[in-house]
Amino acid sequence: MLKAIPKGKAIRLTLRLTIATLTGVCLFLCLPEARKTGVFKLIGSQPATAQIFSSQDSWRQVYQRLPNFPLENQYVSNETGNVDSDSTLASRLIRYHIFVKSRPPNYRLDWKLTLADYLGAHEYLVESQYPGGNTLRQNPMEGDRAAIEKLSRAQRDALIDVLVSIFNPNPSRTPAPAPSASPPPPTTPNPRATPSLPKPGDAQLLLP
Repeated sequence: MLKAIPKGKAIRLTLRLTIATLTGVCLFLCLPEARKTGVFKLIGSQPATAQIFSSQDSWRQVYQRLPNFPLENQYVSNETGNVDSDSTLASRLIRYHIFVKSRPPNYRLDWKLTLADYLGAHEYLVESQYPGGNTLRQNPMEGDRAAIEKLSRAQRDALIDVLVSIFNPNPSRTPAPAPSASPPPPTTPNPRATPSLPKPGDAQLLLP
């Protein structure tokens, strides 16, 4: 018969096995091959939206295509004490749309909702959450709202077109479904002709 393992010895054996297992896992993760296999791939991945915006090219493209769009870049940085010329109306608009409201940047409807926020027709802008409020000496929210309100409807539509084309340069254009032909109206069958019953005097018509 097998002898029972003392309780203290069993605990020590369990601890040794646990330590050995953890050591092996740590050594595996430290190997270069483990890094190449994608073990840390999810940790370092970023949302596609953040990658698009981190390039710092989006707001510049707005001004390249719309040179008359208001800059509103006269605000002073808290960190440097100088005018932050890169903090523009377009950059703050994009940051508000993507990061504050978490709206997708490639749909017209979502950009319309964002502009409606600036016009006070949808959701109210929150000063404490507005981009630049913590990095600039003066919160640019009210100035940005006034600049958007001065735009005509055609200018706002042009801005939306540019923003959608920047974030969705190759939209998938699916052909509109062809209208289905209306089915012909159901034909009602003609009732069968039933012979009329003979009337009095009809026999005389057969006489020569």
